[in-house]
Amino acid sequence: MAHLLNHAVAPENLDSFHQEMERYGCYSFDRRCLSLRLEQPLSFSGLSLRDLEYLDAVARQRHFGRAAAECGVSQPALSAQIKKLEAIIGVTVFERSPRRVLITAKGEEVLVRTRNILREARALLNEGRERPPLAGPLRIGALPTLGPYLLPSLIEPFRREWPDVELLISEDLTDALLKGVKSGEFDAVLLCRYADDGGILVQHLFFEPFLILHARDRHVEWPIEGLSAQVILLREGHCLRDQVHEACGQDVAYCGRRAQSLEMLRSMVAVGEGCSLVPALAAQSLDRPDGLTRCAAIPDPAIGRDVVLATRRSDGRTRELAAIRALIGGIAANLLSDAPR
Repeated sequence: MAHLLNHAVAPENLDSFHQEMERYGCYSFDRRCLSLRLEQPLSFSGLSLRDLEYLDAVARQRHFGRAAAECGVSQPALSAQIKKLEAIIGVTVFERSPRRVLITAKGEEVLVRTRNILREARALLNEGRERPPLAGPLRIGALPTLGPYLLPSLIEPFRREWPDVELLISEDLTDALLKGVKSGEFDAVLLCRYADDGGILVQHLFFEPFLILHARDRHVEWPIEGLSAQVILLREGHCLRDQVHEACGQDVAYCGRRAQSLEMLRSMVAVGEGCSLVPALAAQSLDRPDGLTRCAAIPDPAIGRDVVLATRRSDGRTRELAAIRALIGGIAANLLSDAPR
């Protein structure tokens, strides 16, 4: 520090002195009087909310003895804490005399801040008690081959059950959904296949059977064999693509073109490019009055997919998420009972 002070005396060196002093921590510098005052960084050490409660109690009671009784401590202990607090903040809050306690002008300012801090602290403590476990945004993701056919039926029952929740829904492919639930982008996701992960809790929701989707003038029998009909698949990345391929096997003809969505797949089937397997919930939407396509049941009840709900194991809303799982399962069961057969 000595070499800094030596050249700081000369006014022409003030700028370089100012720049060098920035390397040495907190300080204040007054060019008019060429004075230097080093400041200690602020610290909350030794300051507690309980001390602020003592301060507020004395201000309201205007008496140290009554304030101590209100706070449940001895008067000497309360007085000592008040003195310590005044020393920490550098402000004398109270004028003390044998018969009365007065609040100083600076003390009035300190008390305004004190009461604001205490009010916010109490609000923080009451946050979990006043707010229901399920409140605010809840983000649910689903597969593109599932979400559009299930989630719309969830909206109204969900709002009735949890009116304080803002339900946010979206769709994506399996890998993105898993990544999203791990990162917190989603609170829960609906999947059909998943990578087993210790951080993710996966629970069964329901089994969704597959149906054969075919053009109205091209009925297809199960099992699909040989060249009786080409099977149209979705593009890679859709887990339904792999499930249909697994169900149909290797001994069938597959269409060389792929569909990006079930809606496009239906159009390809309607114009006669082939047939496909579709989930039962989607079949209700795809089997339209225009009569371009038909859905036929598969005799084997094991042909289908398991739908699961994936959440983070670290999510503490276990009971609420279980209730959501039960609601989704019940809605799916009702929808499946009305599915084409």
